[in-house]
Parts: sequence; structure tokens; C-alpha cells
Amino acid sequence: MNYQKHKSEESVEDYLETILLLGQQMPQVRSVDVANELNYSKPSVSVAMKNLRQKNYVTVSEEGYIHLTEEGRTLAETVYERHSLISGWLISLGVDPATAAEDACRMEHDISTESFDAIKKCIYSLMKKNETG
Repeated sequence: MNYQKHKSEESVEDYLETILLLGQQMPQVRSVDVANELNYSKPSVSVAMKNLRQKNYVTVSEEGYIHLTEEGRTLAETVYERHSLISGWLISLGVDPATAAEDACRMEHDISTESFDAIKKCIYSLMKKNETG
């Protein structure tokens, strides 16, 4: 995969994850909320929303409210799961929480499903072992 395509996919995932998290904090999510959260310009977010609509990841109501489609929600939840698990794991290893969050943000986009599933299995196995013994 070329660098530009990878960065584009990473950006899509970041937008979807942000929309998911904002949707858990507020009743309606608008482009301005996404812009403020990510510290991006409103025009940049507007272009991104157009792209996300074209990929069928979001819908935008006439009032400007952003909603994840089923496909968008699935991708957002996958990215968020990766971020949460990886950052929590790094923190448990003694990494500073801010550094762990930054590293998880980069890793969540690049790790293969196979590797992530193996890490998840290992972490859950260790947690279960610690609970019982």
C-alpha cells in the first residue's frame, strides 16, 4: 500500500473514532464538534465529511447532525477497541499514559488483525490468570 493511501485510511479511521466517542458524550454530533475535538479547520472537516458520506460511513442530516452508518460504526468500534486495548496494555507495562495514548494512536492503524487478535488473546489470558491466581 502506498503512503498516501495509508494516510488517507488512517484519517478516515480517526474521524470515525472521533464521531463515535463524541456521540457517547453528546446527544448530537456536528462537524464543528469534530473540528474542535481534533483541532482541525472547519473546511477540512467539511471535506472529510463529504468523503465519509461517499464511502457510506456517515450520514449527515439537514440540520448538520452526523450519524455513523452500520459500516461506519463497525469500523469506528474496531479502531476504538484497538486503541483502548493497546493503550491500556502499554500503561500496564509502565508507559506514561500520554505516551501510551499517542503510541496506541499510531499502532491502531498499522497492526494486522492477526497480530491484534493474538495480543488481545494474550492480554485477556493474563488478566484471567491474575484474577484466579
